[in-house]
Amino acid sequence: MTAMAHEPLTQAEVLLEGFLALDTPEGFRAQLIEGEIVVTPPPDGDHEHYISQIVKQVIRRSRTDMDYSGNKGLKLQSGGGWPKDHVIPDGTFAPTELRLYRGADSWMPCDGVAMVLEVTSTRPKADREAKRRCYARGGVPLHLLVDRDASSITLFSDPQKDQYRQHSTLPFGKPLTLPEPFAFDLDTTDFL
Repeated sequence: MTAMAHEPLTQAEVLLEGFLALDTPEGFRAQLIEGEIVVTPPPDGDHEHYISQIVKQVIRRSRTDMDYSGNKGLKLQSGGGWPKDHVIPDGTFAPTELRLYRGADSWMPCDGVAMVLEVTSTRPKADREAKRRCYARGGVPLHLLVDRDASSITLFSDPQKDQYRQHSTLPFGKPLTLPEPFAFDLDTTDFL
């Protein structure tokens, strides 16, 4: 019998293995964001209301037919010595013609994703900052943030490195223009 020498695991590898082995309670979400394991409880009704209002409009009004997922895990490029970010947006939109979700693993790359949606929750700083950096690093073209504390909606666009170079923030009640491939004004009057 010969003994095989194994390379010791790096801290990043141990973190990733521990994250992937998590067994979270039903309804909770576990994400690996910038080297930190983040577990969030099930959302409240207002959180789901905002998502519902946006999804209905995108499906009905988008110039390009869109598929939607509220549970799709995205594996994104990390920005440091930690493993790839594993993030579950509140909503992920992709052109229907791509059939992006069909046959996809639990954690898929973000190639082909047109827009991600986040609604602030119990960890608003992570929703506003860390997740935004993750999506920009991943090259997600559009990131829509509903900030419940600020009563505003922000569209981030033109990702470069770990930031979006453009953004537009409007208070609830004002229409927000979604560019191609959506090409319509998102009505936020029901957010008030």
